[in-house]
Amino acid sequence: MRKHDIKLHLKKPTRRQVLRFILNATIIVFGNAVAACASALFIIPNGFVMGGTTGLGILVRNLLPESLSWREWAVSGTVYIANILLFIIGVALLGKSFAAGTLAGTLLYPTFISIFTLVNDCYVQAHGAPIGMGGELGNPMLPAVFGALLFGVGLGIVVRVGASTGGTDIPPLIFQKFFGWPVSMSLWIIDGLIILIQLVANITLNAVLYGFIITLITSIVISKVSPIGMRRTQVQIVSEKYREIRDMILMKISRGVTVLYGQTGYLKRDCHVLLTVISHRQLVTLKAEVHKIDPNAFMTISVVSEVRGKGFRSDGVDFLMPREETEEPEVVPDPAEENHG
Repeated sequence: MRKHDIKLHLKKPTRRQVLRFILNATIIVFGNAVAACASALFIIPNGFVMGGTTGLGILVRNLLPESLSWREWAVSGTVYIANILLFIIGVALLGKSFAAGTLAGTLLYPTFISIFTLVNDCYVQAHGAPIGMGGELGNPMLPAVFGALLFGVGLGIVVRVGASTGGTDIPPLIFQKFFGWPVSMSLWIIDGLIILIQLVANITLNAVLYGFIITLITSIVISKVSPIGMRRTQVQIVSEKYREIRDMILMKISRGVTVLYGQTGYLKRDCHVLLTVISHRQLVTLKAEVHKIDPNAFMTISVVSEVRGKGFRSDGVDFLMPREETEEPEVVPDPAEENHG
């Protein structure tokens, strides 16, 4: 085979894909910046502890003598080292596909911690106290809760676009792959052990308890922030007038619909179940239109965390491999409709 016979089949990304890639990259940077801001300005200066590689950094800092001028920079340095080591282990055990979504967080988060640590040092020199010091109001719970909220928002934004912050997110993925352990359980165990082990660095019990509060609030915020904008309403409708309702959903609501075939439980009669996914704003219109067509229609309504597919969420950016052309599936007509046609 001659060289000119070899062709690289690379698909040029569309304008929309490029814009989405830029948007996602911006969100990842912003999310890591917000999380680092919470750690460097509110959690660390107040002597609180936390899980993850940040917790390991706080442990190292507290073990160092207070006379060291670079003591405050031990947190970001430890996070750098721990993140890079865990990243290498993750690539070795989880494969190269794991690296793409984790590399950014592995480097960005400790970088922003260094930046905000510098900002906090400058603020201390100018005002004599850290930016987020709770002692000014005599209530350390305020910076603890606000720092946890801010940290959860930052991580939730990163998770929202399918990226990872690296660090102690990696071991749970390894445990899941090789031992089948749930990721959430492993993450809680690791963070809990990191918080508890900081008692050896003369950390007070109150600081450790604040650490558990911070971890709990962070987990709740992440679970609320990460699905934002992705939740949709799923509706299932059972009706003898399913054809009219189906046409209404397609033409008036402008949403896709799937016809499922079922059987009633008591009389064992064949029935048709319509399944559709709509936005929350369309639910009121859908219920009203279904009621006009069939007041006796049976409906179940539920909220789904995420919907993927044409019409709701476009595919991610793929710069390396072209997407295979897919053929439109053959539509098999409903025999009942043909008889009524």
